[in-house]
Amino acid sequence: MNAEKENMEATHSEEEGEVVSNGVALPLTIGKQRKLLILDINGVLALMLRYPVSGGVTFPGGLTIAKRPFCEDFLQFCLERFDVGIWTSRAKANYLDEVVDYLLGDMKKKLLFVWDRSYCSRTGFMTPENRYIPLVCKELKKIWENECPNQPFVGGYYNESNTLLVDDSPYKAVLNPVHTAIFPHSYNESTMINDRSLGPGGDLREYLKGLAEVEDVRTYVEDHPFGQKPIDYTHSNWKVYSGNIRALSNRS
Repeated sequence: MNAEKENMEATHSEEEGEVVSNGVALPLTIGKQRKLLILDINGVLALMLRYPVSGGVTFPGGLTIAKRPFCEDFLQFCLERFDVGIWTSRAKANYLDEVVDYLLGDMKKKLLFVWDRSYCSRTGFMTPENRYIPLVCKELKKIWENECPNQPFVGGYYNESNTLLVDDSPYKAVLNPVHTAIFPHSYNESTMINDRSLGPGGDLREYLKGLAEVEDVRTYVEDHPFGQKPIDYTHSNWKVYSGNIRALSNRS
């Protein structure tokens, strides 16, 4: 087993070609380490609502999804430059497969993974900003340390230096190391008409274009602040968040 893992790690470090892990082809980038880009759905790639909106598609259960402008082109852009995963805090039963099919079509097979709420860490706390919203976190260590069985990750390849989470909810990254996530302002009904963030020249696309050209994600994120601020000691609710983090550390 160890020999197989070592062989997979070595294969993924080649300069060109691809490695296949659990049936998923991981393309390699010549001259640069291929980075992992993890995208949220609601508020980043699309708008998900419980009522119909113009241009949206409504599923039988009443869920309506409206693609963000340039969504398909943006996803193609990302897949050409990164290993890409989708991670949503919504339940799989909430038409997740259908939503991903709608957003990506045939591009879905190029994704490294699609994760739902079951892969999030449930803290048992509520967010201080809204006491009705559970504080669930997307812990990147589950990817870095291969904590989830049967996932197509090459052991030890992804780490703090080559992984970026993109989510419009900063609290979901509160358990991760600093500078491993960015938090774009949410795509919502008020911005639907004129939004160009994912399009050519758009702020998020340009940011990721720059990221693809550097060696270290953390340095790039630190030097290029983007979108909403992360939750840290300067945050108005830091006392609550830091207390929650300490409590979670004591449980483990």
